Amino acid sequence: MEFPTHFHHYLKANTLVGIKGGKSRDTFLNIWMVEVDNRIFARSWNKSHKSWFTEFLTSGCGQIKYGRNIINVKGVKLDNNDPLNTLIDKEYLNKYNQKENLKYAEGISQPEYADYTMEFLYDGDE
Repeated sequence: MEFPTHFHHYLKANTLVGIKGGKSRDTFLNIWMVEVDNRIFARSWNKSHKSWFTEFLTSGCGQIKYGRNIINVKGVKLDNNDPLNTLIDKEYLNKYNQKENLKYAEGISQPEYADYTMEFLYDGDE
């Protein structure tokens, strides 16, 4: 199932998107997301043991909030050797090139972050 067109438009126009991993969390966390070849990806900045990323690893599901919309998604960890990681790096650097974001975009594009890359698959509206 493909993401709604209005989600793609939102993602292109905004730098932050809400994420909630698993089914037990009540709140959304604003994170960076990028689109590569019509596929949606995000990386865990903190690489912490209890995070949206680890909730997706455990449960495989969650939600994305953009504007007033909430959609259900599945999350699949991208293999750190997947060649898409290079394109994801470039998209982070391209999208988050504002002066205040550049340091973080350069950081999240380093090779060690490839192992913290999640692909989201649309699973319907709430």
